Amino acid sequence: MKTLNKLFSYLMILSSVLMLSCKDNDDMVPDEGEENNVPIGKWSRVSDFDGVPRSGASSFTIGNKGYLLCGYDGKKCLSDVWEYDMERDIWTQKAAFPGTSRHLAVAMAVDGKGYFGTGYDGTDRLNDFWEYDPVANSWTQKADFLGSARHGAVAFGIGNKGYLGCGYDEACLKDFYAFTPLSNSWVQIASIGGLDTIDNIGGSKRKGATSFVINDIAYVCGGINNGNYAEDFWKYDPAAEKWTRLRDISDTSDDSYDDDYDMLGTDKVAFVIGGAAYLTCGGSGSLRLETWKYVPQTDLWESVARFKGTSRTGTVSFSNGGRGFVVTGKNSTNYFDDIWEFDPDEYDDDDY
Repeated sequence: MKTLNKLFSYLMILSSVLMLSCKDNDDMVPDEGEENNVPIGKWSRVSDFDGVPRSGASSFTIGNKGYLLCGYDGKKCLSDVWEYDMERDIWTQKAAFPGTSRHLAVAMAVDGKGYFGTGYDGTDRLNDFWEYDPVANSWTQKADFLGSARHGAVAFGIGNKGYLGCGYDEACLKDFYAFTPLSNSWVQIASIGGLDTIDNIGGSKRKGATSFVINDIAYVCGGINNGNYAEDFWKYDPAAEKWTRLRDISDTSDDSYDDDYDMLGTDKVAFVIGGAAYLTCGGSGSLRLETWKYVPQTDLWESVARFKGTSRTGTVSFSNGGRGFVVTGKNSTNYFDDIWEFDPDEYDDDDY
C-alpha cells in the first residue's frame, strides 16, 4: 500500500511539472525590466515602397501621411515624390519635384506644408529651397537657403518655422539657419552648440547627423567630421533661442552608462512615438542594426529590439506620433524598397 501511495505522489509531482512546462508562450514573455532584459519593441515588414529602390531620399510627415522625395537609385538622381498613408498602408505618387533631381537633401514640415532643399545632384551641391502643398499637390520655389550650398545637412520644423544646418560644402559645417514661411525669409541663428557650460566648447561640425523633435524641442546627434564620429548631443529650444548640451552618445563620458551605450554613427534615422525617440540604422565603420530609445526626461538611451530588415544606410523615416516607419536605403551596392514598422509596445518573438 505504501508503495502505491509513493507512486501516486510521484505521478502528481510529474503532472505538475508537465503542466508548467506546457504553459502558453505568451505567459512566459518577461515583463519589461526583468532580470533577463528582453528588448522591448517589435519590427514588422509592411507594404513595399511603390517607387524604385533608392538611398539618400528625404522625408517629412504631415498628419498621418509620410512623404518621400527624390534620392539616388545607383545610376541617377531622382525627382519623384510619394505619399504613404500610415493607417491604410498605401502609397500614392504625387506631383514630381520640379527642381533639379538630387539626393542627400533635407526636408521638414511646417504648418501643414512640406519644405525641401539643399542636396547634391551628382555634380553640384545645391542651396535652392521649395514648398510643397499637399492639398493642392503643387510645388512653389521659395527664397534660396541663406547658407552655402551643401549636402548631408539636418533639418526640422517647430511651430511656424523651419530650421536647417550642418552638412558639407567643401568641409563639414556647424552653422544653423531659421526659415519663416510667412515672410519667405531666412535668418542665421546660433551654430549648433554655441558656447555651453560643459567645458565651454561649442558643438562639433558634422555631416550625416540625425534630428528629431519632442514637445517643440529639437535634438541633434551623430554625424561625422574628418573621419571622427560626433559624440556630442544637443537640444535646441526655439523659444529661448538656445542650444543645450546633453550627455554624450557613447559610454566614454559617464560611468553610469552600461558597456554597450553607443549611438555613434552617421546617416541614422529617428522617429518619435509617445514622447520618446527611436534611433536606428546608419553606420559607424560597419552598418548597424541596433535601435535605441531616448527619453528626454532622463536624458538616457535604452537598447530596444534590433531593426529586422537588412542593415542599411541612406534610409528615411516617418512617424505620426503613434507609429514609426523606416523606408528604403542601401547596403553596399544593393538598394532597397522595403518598409518596416516599429511597435514599442510588443516583444519580438526572436529576441527571447
